[in-house]
Amino acid sequence: MSLFAVVAAFLIQARLPAAWRPNVPATPDHTAGLAFPLVGAFVVSRRPRLVVGWLMCAGGFAAAISVATAMLMFHAAGAGSLDAAGVLRIVSTTAWALGGGTLAMLVPLLSPDGRLPSPRWRVHLVVSTVVFATLAFLLAVRPKPPPAALPRPTVIPNPLKIEALAPVHAQLYEAAYLAMEVCVVVALLALVTRFRRGDPATRRQIAWPLVAFAIYIVFLLLGDDYWAPAVVWTGLIPVAVMASVLRYRLFGIDTVISRAFVAAGLIAAVSGVYFGVGAVSSLLVAEYHQVAGLAAALFSGAFFQPMRRALQRAVDRLMYGPVGDPRLLAERLTHEVRRADPAEALGVVVEVVRDGLAVDGAAVRVTGGLSVQSGDTGPAPREISLVWHGEPVGHLLIGRPGARRFAAAHDERVIATLLPYVADVAHATRVAADLQRSRERILAAREEERRRLRRDLHDGLGQTLGAMAMTINIARISIKRAPGTADDLLKDLHSGMEAVTGDIRELVYGLRPPALDDLGLAEAVRQLAEATLATIGEAGTAVEVTVDGELGDLPAAVEVAAYRITQEAVTNVRRHAGASTVRIALVREAAQFVVGVEDDGVGLRPDGRAGVGTSSMRERAAELGGSCVITSRRGGGTLVEARLPTTALLAEPGRDQVAPGSSGQGRVVSARD
Repeated sequence: MSLFAVVAAFLIQARLPAAWRPNVPATPDHTAGLAFPLVGAFVVSRRPRLVVGWLMCAGGFAAAISVATAMLMFHAAGAGSLDAAGVLRIVSTTAWALGGGTLAMLVPLLSPDGRLPSPRWRVHLVVSTVVFATLAFLLAVRPKPPPAALPRPTVIPNPLKIEALAPVHAQLYEAAYLAMEVCVVVALLALVTRFRRGDPATRRQIAWPLVAFAIYIVFLLLGDDYWAPAVVWTGLIPVAVMASVLRYRLFGIDTVISRAFVAAGLIAAVSGVYFGVGAVSSLLVAEYHQVAGLAAALFSGAFFQPMRRALQRAVDRLMYGPVGDPRLLAERLTHEVRRADPAEALGVVVEVVRDGLAVDGAAVRVTGGLSVQSGDTGPAPREISLVWHGEPVGHLLIGRPGARRFAAAHDERVIATLLPYVADVAHATRVAADLQRSRERILAAREEERRRLRRDLHDGLGQTLGAMAMTINIARISIKRAPGTADDLLKDLHSGMEAVTGDIRELVYGLRPPALDDLGLAEAVRQLAEATLATIGEAGTAVEVTVDGELGDLPAAVEVAAYRITQEAVTNVRRHAGASTVRIALVREAAQFVVGVEDDGVGLRPDGRAGVGTSSMRERAAELGGSCVITSRRGGGTLVEARLPTTALLAEPGRDQVAPGSSGQGRVVSARD
């Protein structure tokens, strides 16, 4: 109905005589009659209980009736039907006051939730209603104006005129119109109040209608000379209100404002540079205008990108303060991390992220249990995964945004810039924590081994040797009196010595396998693998051992670690792989020794978890500053690869070397996992 009324008004206006044609081809009421009912109907269809949608429909319909009856009034007056024109004039002005009051006062006052900001705003609602009703009344009872007051062939008569108001009618109307403008501005302040008191989501919701109504009020106060931009801008107001009340794709208005400022600044700066260089060039080479234009274009192009970056940084700082430039935040983060103690680096990262995002709290939760928090992240923080070269290393938790004008779009730029740096520090922290835990496990295992040796020596060998000493004394006493008894004692002594020898051999083997000294590493590994795979009847499992490089001068610690890692890997093959072939590679490189144990069995299970033996292999490698990686092969089977450094151990014999292992993910397990 509103659409039909506005279209009819344009058609009637096109057929009006020139003397009765309006001074401007369109007014904001034309746009309001088209846009507000359509958008309001859409809002009502989505949220029928929201009063704002119904107000948009009603106000837009009143504006459409106003412009349609106004054109009918001019048409009737041009045809000579002045009495009908007078009645239509009353209908038009009344509809104008009703539509204006609804759209310019009620809609901003009740947006976006259909309720007043507070009960105190009821006073303004009553006052505004009285002001718009007064305007409608004064327009309806307007006395007959002097002939020169209107640029029309004749004055349209008013059937409701009150001639007694003639001396003061103009002053009353101007006062009422000024009061109407004040009421519209105060209604806008209701949106400002909601914006200041609201949380970041509410601020983002209100930002669009706030800006839309504010710019329209500027056009309203400037007067009829700015009718064209006012007509265009009126069509944007209902769209902004719709986006607000429905929360539909609330694009960051800060992005629009930022880009508008940057674009305007670039246009002004590039134009100034272009014309300035062109003018200077034309003075220097007056007869070569093409050269001047080319020089101006090249100079402007060279300065375009630096100017754009400078303008963007300036606008970001203007809108968001000292944390407005994500690039500067990244530089600050790098600088703070370099200055901080390694144990405090993650805390520094969290502080910079919290400051850059202007949130109530931020936290980083590293995989493995370590967590660092600054402020209060709230009960439901935003959680973002931290990925380091494809490997998840933790999560970044972001609390509620604090008090800042437009946080959403800016925060996304900050997050995208800082996230790689946060992931790097989280990964380094995780590696350091894993290394510390590995060191603690190594020390604990070493102390347990020493305790076991002490217990075995004291309780086993110590008591056995003590008993043997007593037996010798008794045999010495009995050898003359009872030779037979002495002979039995010496036989028992001989059996005890054999048991002691076995115990010593077992202790020595636990410290360092004798096969390493008797056979060398390569042959010891071969015999170990063959014996291990044959213990359960798998004699059909072939063992291949390849050697690359000289193994004779390997440090003793590297030999023992390689032997024990191979022993555990072959044991795992026997228990779990079901392989037909096991290939063992011993490779001596410049600064490290590589042990590889590969089988053609079933491979690792996707849901498999590391056991005690696997952890032992990693810890033995990590104790020497190396790494142990277990990988499933594509064609089936498993590869255990241990890399053990040799240079530091050769240079400083006996010194413990501990360094972080290499990282792994998925089906790859590393020494630090």
